[in-house]
Amino acid sequence: MDLLNHDLAHEFPQHIDRMRELKASDVHFAALFKQYDEDNHAIANYEKSGLPISDEGFEDLKKRRLKTKDEIYQKLLKS
Repeated sequence: MDLLNHDLAHEFPQHIDRMRELKASDVHFAALFKQYDEDNHAIANYEKSGLPISDEGFEDLKKRRLKTKDEIYQKLLKS
């Protein structure tokens, strides 16, 4: 499974243009987008490289990515 397919373009393909607009015009959205991207890459790196991380730490990282994705989606629906 390619975890990088969890990037926001794959998660919300119907909102790509709106995400670009919000990244440029909404500082909070841009920060959420950056946080999601960083978490997503960290998760993928842990999965692919086998770097040590506790199960709890890994689950916390995935939960934070999901929470951020939910916030992004809510902003997309409101805009």
